[in-house]
Amino acid sequence: MLKRTTYLSHSYGKPDAHTLGNYEAHGGYRAARMVLSTMTRERAIDEMKAAHVRGRGGAGFDCGTKWSFMPKESGKPHYLVVNADEGEPGTFKDRTIMEQNPHALVEGCIIGAFAIGAHAAYIYVRDELHLSKERLWGAIREAKERGYLGRNPFGTSYSMEVYVHTGAGAYICGEETALLNSLEGRRGEPRLKPPFPAQVGAFGCPTTVNNVETIAIAPTVFTMGGDNFSKLSALHDWNDGGARLFGVSGHVKNPGIYECAVGLTLRELIYDLGGGILGDGQLLAVIPGGSSCPVHRADEIVDVPNNEKFAPYHGKSFLDLPLGVDTFRGAGSMLGTCCAIVLSDKADPVLALHNVMRFYRHESCGQCTPCREGCGWIERILDKIVQGQGTVEELNQIHEIGSNITGNTICAFGDGAAQPALSFVRKFRAELLDYIQTGGSHQTRSLTV
Repeated sequence: MLKRTTYLSHSYGKPDAHTLGNYEAHGGYRAARMVLSTMTRERAIDEMKAAHVRGRGGAGFDCGTKWSFMPKESGKPHYLVVNADEGEPGTFKDRTIMEQNPHALVEGCIIGAFAIGAHAAYIYVRDELHLSKERLWGAIREAKERGYLGRNPFGTSYSMEVYVHTGAGAYICGEETALLNSLEGRRGEPRLKPPFPAQVGAFGCPTTVNNVETIAIAPTVFTMGGDNFSKLSALHDWNDGGARLFGVSGHVKNPGIYECAVGLTLRELIYDLGGGILGDGQLLAVIPGGSSCPVHRADEIVDVPNNEKFAPYHGKSFLDLPLGVDTFRGAGSMLGTCCAIVLSDKADPVLALHNVMRFYRHESCGQCTPCREGCGWIERILDKIVQGQGTVEELNQIHEIGSNITGNTICAFGDGAAQPALSFVRKFRAELLDYIQTGGSHQTRSLTV
């Protein structure tokens, strides 16, 4: 269901989009003032639960529920940490918020910190996003000068500070516990859980880690009311509420970020918003939410028999399945960051897989043997296949290696690296075999259009 919204993107493209004056002209900081002046922590959490904001960073966990995990009293400071590392290939939505609507994130930090009992928020920004960091620090300065941050924000007694922290330049630091290690000045590698961040997080204190978009939409939730926000979504009954940013990149005519109510389909994202395939070609495949999601062929259908909720979609094109956390999970896929990567029929899927696995081999932190060795092993097999030196036995090994990575690592990186390998090998086996048997003579041998 294509329903455009502008809650986060109302000023995108305007020269003064990032300024406090523009943000206040659109109702900025009224929600934070209301929350700090009139609400309790419990009521703020209940309002976010009613909104059914599923985490916008990829895991899709309910934000209000996550906030509720924080202890009421712990004897230690509480912290809100915002994950702005955004290193997932094909994903570029969070940087648009930080660059063009940074005050939404600052205001969201005030609301989120209050709900979890924190007086400080750290925004951990990917090292390369220099404009994002500059705009965020500018927004923090403007908010402090106006009295929205500091010892007595909005004239209340709830002190609040927001800081920007430059990331360590590694994809693994997008994993929440690796991020916390990096924030503390330690090696960016995932921690064993439990304890979970809500128990022992930043600096050994209770911590909630949320994605940029998840926090930035909070002011809209509290302005509209949680239930009203949730009902914007066509998947309200799936507890997947509101509106969100959808990205599309790759071989489409109009790549970019589009804000819509939840329930948009891949077909609408690619053709109605993305303008269709470059050169008026045909769609070969799409990865729905960043490179760690399974790939789907253009002719793929939804196969979820004997499930009442999936009955309207069963047997229909995967392109017409609403983009939701549980709709995609239930159909054997993953929504991820909701930023689709589109491949036209002029692109070589074997080279696409090779490119993706080079990335994951390079970015593995090396802590877990299945991931460290498995990603390298898959890359070496693909090196041989692309050079026309691979064998069918080695191709079959990719499935075994990927399956042995899945579920056997400390963090989700291993699963995210295995998913594209497993899905590409399953859905593009003929193309991989062509490289083995004929050196790829029937393939385009190109990733460009």
